[in-house]
Amino acid sequence: METIDELNLISKRVNFGNSGHGCDVKHDVPAVFFSNGGYTGNVYHEFNDGIIPLYITSQHFNKKVVFVILEYHNWWITKYGDILSHLSDYPAIDFRGDNRTHCFPEAIVGLRIHDELTVDSALMQRNKSIVDFRNLLDKAYWPRIHGLIQDEEREAQEKLRKQMSSSPSSESEPESESPQKQEYIIKQKVQENPLKKPKLVILSRDKSREVTNENSMVKMAEEIGFEVEVLKPDRTTELAKIYRSLNASDVMIGVHGAAMTHFLFLRPGSVFIQVIRESSLYEKYDKNDPVLRDPQSITKKGWEFTKKIYLDSQNVVFGLRGFRKRLQHAQ
Repeated sequence: METIDELNLISKRVNFGNSGHGCDVKHDVPAVFFSNGGYTGNVYHEFNDGIIPLYITSQHFNKKVVFVILEYHNWWITKYGDILSHLSDYPAIDFRGDNRTHCFPEAIVGLRIHDELTVDSALMQRNKSIVDFRNLLDKAYWPRIHGLIQDEEREAQEKLRKQMSSSPSSESEPESESPQKQEYIIKQKVQENPLKKPKLVILSRDKSREVTNENSMVKMAEEIGFEVEVLKPDRTTELAKIYRSLNASDVMIGVHGAAMTHFLFLRPGSVFIQVIRESSLYEKYDKNDPVLRDPQSITKKGWEFTKKIYLDSQNVVFGLRGFRKRLQHAQ
């Protein structure tokens, strides 16, 4: 709470006809006040403490609502702008940076939260659920994804066009194809989709909780019959690109951490595998060390101590034999 600005509410009767209490901006829709402080910058907290509660609190306004933000960050607006535009028709207001007097007919101060990464349909108007939240993500990211696909198709067509024009076989043909037919052939080749394999996305890490035998895991998954994509998102990775990869996947796997929050981007019915065991700590500590035998005694020493040992100082080794069975089952 130390990193969240305090907002004082004062109840008073005001006559807005009095020039001394005029409105610089008069709104005819409600406001929702919330903070971008706390642990913003960590994708888990951005969704758990921010985006999902914002959806819960504001979706019933059908976009006729203004967001007033404490600890306003331009990068956050840029990162989540696609989602915000599907929750509000109006630009967000920087509470500290905008010195005008704004008047609203109604205001909600703070966000409602149901549970971790949860939308409880029993508490929502019209029984909205996490599926509805994911549908909103789909609407938010699809225009950008569509643009990415078009760009890639244009690049592929241009590459194929150059290959066809420089091919020796094309020079030996007595009659070249018409430009229209050539263009049709190029588009067909670009859009050709061989028998589709199930797709596995591995959320990769470095620095801490890194999978030390990741290459072996990729090779094994490909042998089983998966198309494998190794995804290593960071704070600058565009969310639409992450959404595109995971939305197209059948299985997502990764080591416990904030990035696993991206499981929200999976299609319903996809398989989600989160790894929390088989730690490299077994190689660093004696089997009777409290780090292994009594983790609770370690966590009692505080978050920083716990984080240093269990999050920052360990890597993960996959037991490939057991993991093969799980992948075959997921397939």
